[in-house]
Amino acid sequence: MTYRPILGTLGYVMSRDKQSVLLVNRSKMADDIHYGKYNGLGGKLEPGEDIVSGFVREVKEEAGIEPVDIILKGTINWPGFGGVGEDWFGFIFRVDTYEGEPMKENHEGFLEWVRISDFATVNFWESDRYWLDMVFDESDKVFHGVAPFDEGKMISWNHVKI
Repeated sequence: MTYRPILGTLGYVMSRDKQSVLLVNRSKMADDIHYGKYNGLGGKLEPGEDIVSGFVREVKEEAGIEPVDIILKGTINWPGFGGVGEDWFGFIFRVDTYEGEPMKENHEGFLEWVRISDFATVNFWESDRYWLDMVFDESDKVFHGVAPFDEGKMISWNHVKI
């Protein structure tokens, strides 16, 4: 069987003082698989896009800002993650500098600057807690993980850093 995951991007835009991250509180569409959760910015890759161009496009659409200093921090394979069990493969970025001023909201929810020190109290996906710290560390190593899901629940986590 050929594995054909949906390719996506997910990124975390740092505040200018590097203490907070721009997140979207996914609270506008009750039928959204992410409803009520906080998430980084990003989305599906479109045909003909490279992964960085797709990420930049998504951040512009979702936040109205232009990523400048983009760092690939990792990749994650999420088999079974989607609303009907589809597989996702995501490229995880950190944005250390950007141009423009972020919008207050988008079609998915409200954009909020959330302090990294407050992440323990934020409603993230369960799997995010296993790798978010690697997005914000200063290591030059890139992580590559797999977090299989079954019926909306993560069933395991494994990763390497190279």
